[in-house]
Amino acid sequence: MTKLASSEAPAGRQTPQQGSLSSVDRAARLRLRAAWMYYIEEMTQNEIAQCLGIGRVTVTRLLSDARQRNEVRFQVGGGVPECIALERELEVAFGLREAVVAPLSDARADATLVVSAATGQFMAEFLKPSMRLGVGWGRTLLESLQYIPELSVSNLSIVSLLGGITKVKRFNPSEFAWRFSDLLQAECYLMTAPAILDSARTKQTLIEKCGLREVFERTKTLDAILVSVGELRPDATAYRDGFVADQLRREMIDAGAVGEVLFHFFRANGKLVEHPLRDCVMNPDVDILRSVPQRIIASGGIHKAAALRGAIKFLRPTVLITDEDAARELLLAESGAHGDAA
Repeated sequence: MTKLASSEAPAGRQTPQQGSLSSVDRAARLRLRAAWMYYIEEMTQNEIAQCLGIGRVTVTRLLSDARQRNEVRFQVGGGVPECIALERELEVAFGLREAVVAPLSDARADATLVVSAATGQFMAEFLKPSMRLGVGWGRTLLESLQYIPELSVSNLSIVSLLGGITKVKRFNPSEFAWRFSDLLQAECYLMTAPAILDSARTKQTLIEKCGLREVFERTKTLDAILVSVGELRPDATAYRDGFVADQLRREMIDAGAVGEVLFHFFRANGKLVEHPLRDCVMNPDVDILRSVPQRIIASGGIHKAAALRGAIKFLRPTVLITDEDAARELLLAESGAHGDAA
């Protein structure tokens, strides 16, 4: 987004004290939402006016006021009250160290845009010298790169957590890891083999005899991982272009799967689906992923809520980055589950 060269989205979030939300008036709320829609979602002023139920002249004034108040510089500062409240609720409900909730104009908007922006901004502040970061793949992560400034992080290393995809139009685990490392002038370690192999024996042979042992060993000493969540709809990234056979997708659904992370397929309760595919995927074991100190999940969209909730139970992330509609759906499902248990 060209407009974001001088403006980004809410950052510098802090956990609100009790009652602090009441101090933020409606004008501030409208300013911040208008700025987010304009600079992040690239909506026109007419579209913003229609969405917020205000006049176009008011939108122009809100954007001008936001700039004059220095709320629009390299970030839209101050936070959106509803999202701050949702962040805290998510942290409590799922035992997260931190939650990042991005504002969304309405349920029909593409949540990937705002989650990608929030992810890029979070990672720009999160990365530290000598950090060892493992990364997944997908549209959300790829789009997040445009929100990470080009900078050099000393001794940073990036490790791809999944083999490459041989039939793909745009999204590929290897490409994302390489582009991420190139942006940050970091070392990059790729799993130079197909993501899904014909047998567990082939996987073991590639690891032992084709130079991939070092990459797998590096996954055991990571400081953090950044992954997205895949759902099981036919139009999802992994299935749309036939990379993963539709028969396999349906088998996973029949076995109770609601989503996947790095082709680890899991049920709604976070338990792995038992299937021969588990031993044929070029990815780290689940126990290795869960042992990484910082585990970041970045995914959004209300249609992904069930997969996202299962992924939280599966990976037990320390950080969750999502959008406000998905956050509300997650909290609703979780409260319902606790109500049923009671």
